Amino acid sequence: VRGTFACSQACLPYLLKAENPHILNISPPLNMEARWFSNHVAYTMAKFGMSMCVLGMAAEFKDQGVAVNALWPRTIVATAAIMNLLGGSEAIKQSRKADIMADAAHYIFTRPSRECTGNFFIDEDLLKNAGVTDFDKYAMTPGVEPLPDFFI
Repeated sequence: VRGTFACSQACLPYLLKAENPHILNISPPLNMEARWFSNHVAYTMAKFGMSMCVLGMAAEFKDQGVAVNALWPRTIVATAAIMNLLGGSEAIKQSRKADIMADAAHYIFTRPSRECTGNFFIDEDLLKNAGVTDFDKYAMTPGVEPLPDFFI
């Protein structure tokens, strides 16, 4: 959380000079139900802390035209963490490629910063609203239903 806050503050002078400034945190929508904290309090606190930065900074920077949003995957994404810590090759088979997050981030970054701030986007929902219909192209194993992400 300190890194998210400090980096955002350090970048602000440069963002204020940009034509379409955006900060995008990879953090989940806020949900204060106990089930999200049980058995993984520290991780949830860290991720929700990043989400609280979105909430606060979006309001703080809005008048300056700097957008602050969050993006989170609907399903698990094939990463080293999934491979090494959370399920191995079987979980990877039921994952999506990181391309889905990249495409969603690109869509956010190309929207006008003064009109798109304070949002907690879910990759799949955002891309559906943008007109994407083929999500199988993001599958590590086409035709296999991806597993839902941890905070979904």
